[in-house]
Amino acid sequence: MNARNRIALQFLVPSLLFIVVFSLYPIIESFRLSFYRLILTLPWLGQKFVGWENYSDLLTDPVALKSLLTTLLFVGVTAPLEVMLGLGMALVLNESFRGRGLLRAAALIPWAIPTVVSSQMWRFIFNDRYGLFNYFLFGDKTQHYLAPLADPQLALLSIMAADVWKTSAFAALIILAGLQTIPDELYEAAGIDGATTWQKFRRITLPLVKPAILLALLFRTIDALRVFDLVFVMTQGGPADATNVLQFYGYKKSFAEGMIGYGSTISVMVFFLSLLFALLYVRLLGARTLEKAKGR
Repeated sequence: MNARNRIALQFLVPSLLFIVVFSLYPIIESFRLSFYRLILTLPWLGQKFVGWENYSDLLTDPVALKSLLTTLLFVGVTAPLEVMLGLGMALVLNESFRGRGLLRAAALIPWAIPTVVSSQMWRFIFNDRYGLFNYFLFGDKTQHYLAPLADPQLALLSIMAADVWKTSAFAALIILAGLQTIPDELYEAAGIDGATTWQKFRRITLPLVKPAILLALLFRTIDALRVFDLVFVMTQGGPADATNVLQFYGYKKSFAEGMIGYGSTISVMVFFLSLLFALLYVRLLGARTLEKAKGR
């Protein structure tokens, strides 16, 4: 190993150690604990090896299965919606106009706000007595006010709205980076050929920005699968488990009920779901890159 490689390795070692300690070890430990029955409030019982029993219980747990459906619904609605809104925001922010830098900075404010803070803000907005949501809909007619966070049919939609408001800017940032790589000469040539704005978007912008869109969709999907802060602050999984996503259900099983082994099993399921979606999107990105290379 030459001196340059040794120096490079020395710079990489702290990052690798950080990944091992704070990422790899918790994953391995969660997977190990999922094979044990461990009750936090009864530590003297120790760790009893139960094999795949926790996983079989999970597959027959109606609350867990409902939480899985709720999680997939949350992901299926928020991730595509955030990417579509992010694409629209990126297209606007990519244009040249006075005050563009200020607008770009302002667009990132929702994403920069800590999730716990934005969750509390949206909890106030959806309040059934003084929230802005009811005020905009009904004004001073308080007898018509709704309680979205206490309604099983509206609670999940309320959390989705809060998530879309906060993280659409993140998708816009990724897509904007992709738009910046498209040469202006392509648009100029298309304009000379008489292409309309829609034709330029369809034939130039959309095909070339697809990798960035898929990347934004990948990040948002993984983030949505492990949503916790919004649910914890706004609804605590209620009402009637309407917002009880898998990540929050695992937290309740682990710390509210003390079933560490079963909670670890739920965490492992969330991990494998995230891994499955990541592999799917990476394959799509790889296929897109290969198609682009063949086109050249």
